[in-house]
Amino acid sequence: EIISNLAKAAGLATMIATMRPDIDSPDEYTRNTTSRAFAVVASALGVPSLLPFLKAVCQSRKSWQARHTGIKVVQQIALLMGCAVLPYIRELVEIVSHGLTDDMQKVRIITALTLAALAEAAYPYGIESFDSVIRPLWKGALEHHGKALAAFLKAIGYVIPLMEESYASHYTRLVMPVLLREFHSPDEEMKKIVLKVIQQCVATAGVEPDYIRKEILPEFFRNFWIRRMALDRRNHKQVVETTEELANKVGCSDIVERIVDDLKDDSEPYRRMVMETVQKVLENLGAGDIDERLEERLIDGILYAFQEQAVDTSSTGSYSFGQDGQVMLDGFGTVVNALGERCKPYLKQIAGTIKWRLNNKAASVRMQAADLIGRIAVVMKACGEDQLMGHLGVVLYEYLGEEYPEVLGSILGALRAIVNVIGMTRMTPPIRDLLPRLTPILRNRHEKVQENVIDLVGRIADRGAEFVSAKEWMRICFELLEMLKAHKKAIRRAAVSTFGYIARAIGPQDVLHTLMNNLKVQDRQMRVCTTVAIAIVAETCGPFTVLPALMNEYRVPELNIQNGVLKALSFMFEYIGPMGKDYVYAIAPLMEDALMDRDAVHRQTACATVKHLSLGVAGLGCEDALVHLLNFVWPNIFEESPHVIQAVFDAIQGLAVALGPSVILQYVLQGLYHPARKVREVYWKVYNTLYMYSSDSLVIGYPMIEDEGDTTYAMTTLELFI
Repeated sequence: EIISNLAKAAGLATMIATMRPDIDSPDEYTRNTTSRAFAVVASALGVPSLLPFLKAVCQSRKSWQARHTGIKVVQQIALLMGCAVLPYIRELVEIVSHGLTDDMQKVRIITALTLAALAEAAYPYGIESFDSVIRPLWKGALEHHGKALAAFLKAIGYVIPLMEESYASHYTRLVMPVLLREFHSPDEEMKKIVLKVIQQCVATAGVEPDYIRKEILPEFFRNFWIRRMALDRRNHKQVVETTEELANKVGCSDIVERIVDDLKDDSEPYRRMVMETVQKVLENLGAGDIDERLEERLIDGILYAFQEQAVDTSSTGSYSFGQDGQVMLDGFGTVVNALGERCKPYLKQIAGTIKWRLNNKAASVRMQAADLIGRIAVVMKACGEDQLMGHLGVVLYEYLGEEYPEVLGSILGALRAIVNVIGMTRMTPPIRDLLPRLTPILRNRHEKVQENVIDLVGRIADRGAEFVSAKEWMRICFELLEMLKAHKKAIRRAAVSTFGYIARAIGPQDVLHTLMNNLKVQDRQMRVCTTVAIAIVAETCGPFTVLPALMNEYRVPELNIQNGVLKALSFMFEYIGPMGKDYVYAIAPLMEDALMDRDAVHRQTACATVKHLSLGVAGLGCEDALVHLLNFVWPNIFEESPHVIQAVFDAIQGLAVALGPSVILQYVLQGLYHPARKVREVYWKVYNTLYMYSSDSLVIGYPMIEDEGDTTYAMTTLELFI
């Protein structure tokens, strides 16, 4: 940021003059920093202004260091600006192209890397700009070895995806022998680059699946699917990505066939790598072409890999297996979901494994087993294994006494998945036994537990409320109030919607009573959530059940309660929309009082209510009441406080929608030319808003002006129409 501001202030010439000496500095670190700085200058002042300078530097005969830095500047520009280099890509390629045949190896390497960066930034456009370097690149790939070859291959890998199909196929075949030869290279960096280039070549449309099957796959699996590749995170990731790309070309079974037996390998990281690949391949391609035998081997392999996970029993933290356990879980879930109904014969065995692991002394294992139930419940339903699911439900129910909150959260999640697919009536244990066990869990302060338990309770309240007595639901209502204090918005939102479900189940009176009492607390977040809950109850049970109580509550002369009522009304009218037309006249006297209150927050919330009210009843014939309310909103337009004035303008905009802009215009015309600037400013602000949103419909509201001599002001067409 500093450099870019400096460049804009000092100008290009000064920047070049200052940094010129560092371009051929013998210290590599200085040169690298200089090239970065130049890239920032280029992005600040535009690439074209730097091009002549770069051209001169890259062709410097004096020192190879200068050429090296110049080319590095181009690379940094490509990295920094991304696709914004497209307009200049031809010039930049021409500037660096001669570097591919330079005498110094370092310059050749940086040139190839720069071309790679440019091609990556230009993808998928700009192949015509690279015409001049295609031949030298491929020629260089056949001549070089070691580090230089790695750089050339990297450039080739990024240029091939830009080509048309036929060319891509031709050039891929030319470079393939080199890649196959480098499969055996012991150098780690080279391996990464070869994998990346294979991934890029295979992804292009011109490469035939048969060619890949014959030429690439055997060598690829022999050299890269080895245990050592699984140990280093970056290699591991690249192998998985490349295999995924190969699978997209040759199909799922060809790849899975070759690696499925490695799920039983002794090395755990290697098993994980296999699992991750199987998961990605099945996610992309489905399990359509997996035959019976392969399916058996696959299920056998994933069960083995799942059971043989090494568990660190000492660590009981939330994610004591973190990523690794997640990979196994995702893999298992994906395989079962991809096979779908074909899993039926294996479900007994899978359920057996899960039950065995739910009993493990390591918390992480129990958690993973419960998560797995959540993943495969849908498949069990599809296979018609309701009895098995009912059995798992009973098992999970017995584990609700779990002490670790992370595990308890997973168990509740698994129960929720089972309840979702099996339905309320056929659930075992029956809902009337399950719910009383959940009520005390609602007091748990752990986020994961709260989120899962409230989802489960909400689901039951929504679909199976009749199985539980009203008393129990009231108990749950009291617990839910505490949930409104949660930090996580998802939990508060779930709690609020559950109030709506419960109100629908046991009638709104008791629930409302609980919520009204909650408006008296001090904590603002609690009050806001309570008002939203009241609004949702109004929406599910009809506003007429809620309004009398709310309006009665407003008579209590206490700020918090009155504000809460107004906020609840605001949310209520937002939720019920057009239903509000039956309640406009009932609510008008209360709104009058609030809009005249001394307390600014009252007026602010009342304005928000007017906004939602007017937007909801637009076009439904309540204009008389809305004009009445507008007369109370309008005096607030000179408020200073930003929140209040924003609410007032919102209300006026809402009323403009419901009453039409020309009604508001009649109010605005009074003050547009007032002698006091403060007055004028506000009025013009309102006028500008009207003009922005509905200039066309303002025409009929403009005043009629007498003609003056030659100047005609009459809008005859409009008058004819009227």
